[in-house]
Amino acid sequence: MNALTEVTEQTDRSLLIVEDDKPFLERLSRAMETRGFTVTSCDSVSEGLAQIGKSAPAFAVVDLRLGDGNGLDVVSALKQQRPDARAIVLTGYGNIATAVTAVKMGAVDYLSKPADADDVVAALLAIDNDKSELPNNPMSADRVRWEHIQRIYEMCNRNVSETARRLNMHRRTLQRILAKRAPR
Repeated sequence: MNALTEVTEQTDRSLLIVEDDKPFLERLSRAMETRGFTVTSCDSVSEGLAQIGKSAPAFAVVDLRLGDGNGLDVVSALKQQRPDARAIVLTGYGNIATAVTAVKMGAVDYLSKPADADDVVAALLAIDNDKSELPNNPMSADRVRWEHIQRIYEMCNRNVSETARRLNMHRRTLQRILAKRAPR
């Protein structure tokens, strides 16, 4: 049975998405609506907590690092309000320690950005102890590095010196990387 059929058969298809990257939030919200979810989107921890206070959803997709705090606070509040809720954590800054913490706080999975909507649905609907399938075409390590550099570059308003400082790399090295095409 595919993931869309499972969502359609489920009675409560409410989904809360908490993400501060507005373009990604809009794309993911539209994609999840087309897959049968009733989406509520927020762009901060405070909005996410307020939404959970009003009505705790059955599913949640939460960014780890948000402008006003840590997305794990939203996951924790959701699990307190609705223990059967299934939440996944998305992040562009993945490491093992935060993944373990996310799972301990009640998240069912931990995905790295950029995550595809099909990966999100598979993670949300995976049966306990049934991990989502490995992607057929995962990004190379070079591509992940390039994506991270591009994200920081955009966050620094395309300021090369500031981006180099934040990435702890030489400015000329960063300029060479930015001048090249994206790796496959």
